[in-house]
Amino acid sequence: MTERGRDSVSRGPAHLAVGDSLLHWQGDRLEIDIEEQAIWLGVPFHPPVRGKVVIEPEMWSGQRFALDPAGRHYWRAFAPRARIRVEMERPGISWSGTGYLDGNQGSEALEEGFADWQWSRAHLGEEAAVLYEGVWRDGSSFASALRFDAQGHGQEESLPMGAPLPATRWLMGRRTRADRGHARVVGTWEDSPFYARSAVASRLFGREVLAVHESLSLDRFRSPIVQWMLPYKMPRRV
Repeated sequence: MTERGRDSVSRGPAHLAVGDSLLHWQGDRLEIDIEEQAIWLGVPFHPPVRGKVVIEPEMWSGQRFALDPAGRHYWRAFAPRARIRVEMERPGISWSGTGYLDGNQGSEALEEGFADWQWSRAHLGEEAAVLYEGVWRDGSSFASALRFDAQGHGQEESLPMGAPLPATRWLMGRRTRADRGHARVVGTWEDSPFYARSAVASRLFGREVLAVHESLSLDRFRSPIVQWMLPYKMPRRV
């Protein structure tokens, strides 16, 4: 995030504040207080965005998984299954449903280690499944299928068949894994020149699932054209 300076950020063992927005733990529940204002050339041009998101984990996982042989990139599913509640004051909308909480950690920029990746997560009854695959910067590929039991312990499963998906409007390639190699895009929430986030329906490990799916092209991300466009989407402090 490049639109704020160091003085706007503070953190501690149980909180992270960025400007007027705050992530903080209340017991085993993560609360995200949102207080944001869209600004263009120093002038507010939209009503403020204000509300709260509450994430209540249904399982915890202490495992982390290396994404590259050199151990420069790790992924961890803190809560592979969770309940989520969204209560927005502005705009006045609210909903609740299923969710998860994960994180990435690395000692180098993502575009230095990867050319692209495909990721998805789905609930399997009381369990959860995560599919991870992609291409490292040296051109070799990786893929893994993880299954988390009701206690949050994850183990690798045999990879399901590859399942092609249609490209996005930005011609971002998408692919996943599924039983018998069949999957379909139900909807696309985020569609950009280098990133797409979608809902994908398939059959996985013998269950009908609706997965959250993302495609990320780091080759596109680091291209000069996209780097030139990014400040218009995410302002940068001088």
